[in-house]
Amino acid sequence: MTVRVRRAFEFDAPPADIWEFIADPRNRAEAISVVEKYDVEPNTNEVTWHVSLPIPILNSTVAIKTNDVERNPPRFVRFVGKSKVMRVSGEHTVEETETGSRLTNEFVVDGRVPGVERFFKRNLDRELENLEAALRETV
Repeated sequence: MTVRVRRAFEFDAPPADIWEFIADPRNRAEAISVVEKYDVEPNTNEVTWHVSLPIPILNSTVAIKTNDVERNPPRFVRFVGKSKVMRVSGEHTVEETETGSRLTNEFVVDGRVPGVERFFKRNLDRELENLEAALRETV
């Protein structure tokens, strides 16, 4: 089973400010509550998330190697993350509006271990709310 969530947020900030935040893979990692730490590969857009999921079968953190696979500054970024436990992808589209900006987000989680999809089905909305809150705090 695959979990997919799509949400859009409106901001009273210029698209360039939204892009500056969302294009940085560190900002995206910091907004996710289950990411305990992350490692940035120098001079790349590769970030390894160390994720702790409250799933009985997992008794340690899971390393998810993420990489931006498509970037169209200052409008669009798509990343893919892979591990033995799951595959995650995300798309972020920044659009100008009459009063500022709209950020459209789509996340897809494909679990490879029992319980992963169930966890994200219950919590993916909250993770997007965390991303929105971090962005609002920044802009």
